[in-house]
Amino acid sequence: MMKSALTCSAALALLLVLPVSALAEVEVLGLFKNAALLKKDGQQKLLRVGQEWQGIELLEASSEQATARVNGETMTLLVSTKVSTNFAEPKNRQVVIRKNNSRQYITTARINGRTVKVLVDTGANIVAINSGTAATLGVDTTNAPVSRVSTASGIVNAYSVLLRRVDVGGIEIEHVQASILDGDFPDIVLLGTSYLQHVHMQERDGVLMLTSKY
Repeated sequence: MMKSALTCSAALALLLVLPVSALAEVEVLGLFKNAALLKKDGQQKLLRVGQEWQGIELLEASSEQATARVNGETMTLLVSTKVSTNFAEPKNRQVVIRKNNSRQYITTARINGRTVKVLVDTGANIVAINSGTAATLGVDTTNAPVSRVSTASGIVNAYSVLLRRVDVGGIEIEHVQASILDGDFPDIVLLGTSYLQHVHMQERDGVLMLTSKY
């Protein structure tokens, strides 16, 4: 289930590729805990979480990456990322995920409207979530079909559910099949084929690009 060239685990970054307008381009100069240093038209601004500047609202930030809302779209920023505050809907959305030091593709997703780390796993048939994480995402397994599966933690109950929405960098898919596993396995949400079948994937030089099919 986990054996795949794209299977991975740790912290990484995602960059939503948007059309860039030179007149409205904002560049990320630095990232800090709960803050990001931005530059536009020669002016610099230290934007703190919860603040908005030049069309960018900072939602989360660490020394490695930040999550921001740009014209209603949620995206992850890295140092040197350039984003346009003149948003134009691209024909097909693209998400770029860079391989981390553990050779894993990990990024942030929104499941049922709540943010969570996910691991791209082409070896998993469906999205897999441990029961604790599922509870924080508001996933109800009360009347879900149940089966027994073998995991690294032993044989556990697995509940079959449909996630209302899974959104990775703006590529949003509704009614995604998922398996909720009792216990702490997997320790990070596995983004399996039940989501990945809806995107085109291209991997090159430690970079994985997801492009929406629709």
